Amino acid sequence: MKLLVATRSTGKAGEIRALFAGLPFELLFPVDLMLEQLPEEATLERGATYVENAVAKARYFAARGGVATVADDSGIEVDALGGAPGAHSARWALELEGGRENGEGGLDARNNALLLEKLSGVPEDKRTARYRCVVAYLERATAVPEIVEATCEGYILTEQRGTGGFGYDPLFYSTDLRMTFGEAAAAAKQRVSHRGRALRALIEVLLRRSKDGPAVG
Repeated sequence: MKLLVATRSTGKAGEIRALFAGLPFELLFPVDLMLEQLPEEATLERGATYVENAVAKARYFAARGGVATVADDSGIEVDALGGAPGAHSARWALELEGGRENGEGGLDARNNALLLEKLSGVPEDKRTARYRCVVAYLERATAVPEIVEATCEGYILTEQRGTGGFGYDPLFYSTDLRMTFGEAAAAAKQRVSHRGRALRALIEVLLRRSKDGPAVG
C-alpha cells in the first residue's frame, strides 16, 4: 500500500520511517513525488485545532499526490500557560514576534527560549505539560478523514537537556522515561511519544481494514 506522508520535516520523517519499518506500506514523502514546496503550504497549519491542521495538510497533499495520505499535527500543552502553545507550537515564536522569519537563531531555539521565558519563576510542580498528536488519514482527497489522537505526559525543565529529537524535546521531561526526549534514544522515545502512540493506533486501523476488505490506496 502506497502512503504519502504529508511532512517536509526531516525529524518527523525519520520517526515515521522507523515506525513503519517492516510493515506492508510503501512510504512516500513530497520529495519522492517531486511535489515542489509552494507558498500556500505555509497556510496549512493556521487552524485553531490540531484536527483542522492535520486534515488540511492531508487534503492538500492527497490532492497533489493522488495517493492515500497521512498527516499529523502535534504540539505541547503547558498547564501553567492555559494549554499554550498547543496547536500553535511549531510557529509560536513567529506568531508572538509578529511573523518575523529572520529572528536570531533557528525557530526551535526561539520557541524553546520563549517557553522558558513564559515559565520563569514557575515552580516545578506547576510546570506540568503534555505533548499531543492528532493524525489524519485520507484514502483520497475527498474522503472522510480517519482521525486518531494520543498524548504523553511530563513537565517542562528550567534548562535544556540532551541534543536529540527536535522542537521542544530538550525541555520536555517524560514521566514515562524519566529523562527528556532530547536525552532519550530514538527507540525509547518512539515507544512512549505522542506521535509514536498515535501512528501505531493508525497502523492498527489500516492493517485491520486491509484484512477485512479491499486494500486501500
